[in-house]
Amino acid sequence: MDAAEAGAVPLTLYVPAASRLHRLHPVTKLAGLAAFIVAAFVVDRPLALAPLAAAIAGLLVPAGGLPNVRRLRVMFVLVFVFSLVVWTLFYGGRFGATYAGFLYGLSTAIRLDTFLAAGILFLTTTRVEEVAYALGRLGVPYTVGFTLTLSFRLVPVFFDAALAVVQAQRCRGLELGRGGIVARLRRFVPILVPVLIGALRRADRMAMALELRGFNSGRPRTTYLRARAGGADALAGAVLATTTIAYVALWRSGLGLLSG
Repeated sequence: MDAAEAGAVPLTLYVPAASRLHRLHPVTKLAGLAAFIVAAFVVDRPLALAPLAAAIAGLLVPAGGLPNVRRLRVMFVLVFVFSLVVWTLFYGGRFGATYAGFLYGLSTAIRLDTFLAAGILFLTTTRVEEVAYALGRLGVPYTVGFTLTLSFRLVPVFFDAALAVVQAQRCRGLELGRGGIVARLRRFVPILVPVLIGALRRADRMAMALELRGFNSGRPRTTYLRARAGGADALAGAVLATTTIAYVALWRSGLGLLSG
């Protein structure tokens, strides 16, 4: 990957857009993520999981999340195929393909891909500061919310730094794709060392910046976000609550379980 290609690849999953999903209240979007995860977790019949997967796929289209799905398509395929094959061959603790194992593997594959797609939908429509705002509105302490959202901020930064180091080392003649496995691993040392040192320096500067801004002052924190819930949030909340209740009812009745 050259400099132009690296610069063209977005480092975050958020897609700026004016869709109705983007305009929802951050708490509503966080509740939607939780509702989809709970609904997919409590049932394991493929026919019960399919509507959830289809609903998330349908929401990704207006949200503009299809490019993110294409970026992570290899992960979707690997999760699905690996789950299906492993459970089909090793269901019940012994080796051998069974129909019960195939059904359980299929449900597990759909469930895991549904989790992944729900996370992509959430990150496509929600900025990092909105996640922190939603957690604060739900009563989560500021330090906890800041720690959780810090990972969303730092991963793209570290990835960007790693790309810069790779490009710099390639300009100096480093060839990562030549030789055997051991030789290739040795060539990653000139990349890992600068990235790790840069991460330590960045963490130290961040700690000093937080201290200077009174991170541990104990005073209530303020935010510039002022989101307001509207009719769309009420409608979305009603749909999410109905969906969650329906899937919990399927679980309690046993109709959503393969053993039911």
